[in-house]
Amino acid sequence: MKTPLTLIIMDGYGLSDIREGNAVMAAQKPNIDSLWLKNPHCRLKASGPDVGLPEGTIGNSEVGHTNIGAGRVVYQSYLRISNAIKDGSFFTNPVLVKAAQQLSGSAHIFILLSDIGVHSHDSHMFALLKLLKDSGAEKVYIHCFMDGRDSSPTSGKHYIENC
Repeated sequence: MKTPLTLIIMDGYGLSDIREGNAVMAAQKPNIDSLWLKNPHCRLKASGPDVGLPEGTIGNSEVGHTNIGAGRVVYQSYLRISNAIKDGSFFTNPVLVKAAQQLSGSAHIFILLSDIGVHSHDSHMFALLKLLKDSGAEKVYIHCFMDGRDSSPTSGKHYIENC
């Protein structure tokens, strides 16, 4: 006979051994406590390299669900792009190089501008600017959207100044 298995994802339900300010630990939750005591379970790490993000980078629902669904570490776009920039393969990527070479003098970049690394990173924009310059782009127009969710709502000014 096969044993049934249930995967329960409780978004936002964090586990911590710290008692002070711990709403989960303070709550009356007899059903969850009973399930925890009577059934196999494990704690999962939800940030950094454990979910395909750089060390010290917080995860999010999308990242967590992707990794749980795959049953392995799935390297997120941020890390894949950052690694390609670091090893130089970003600048020789055939699709990017061909697109840059087919420009008629100017390029438009639409980007979520942030240095947090959850959904975007400004280092990727700077790498793309280098690729465009090396490919002969005469003008580049940057159309940026500010984060304000994973970063401070007023951080946009800082990012614009750095561009």
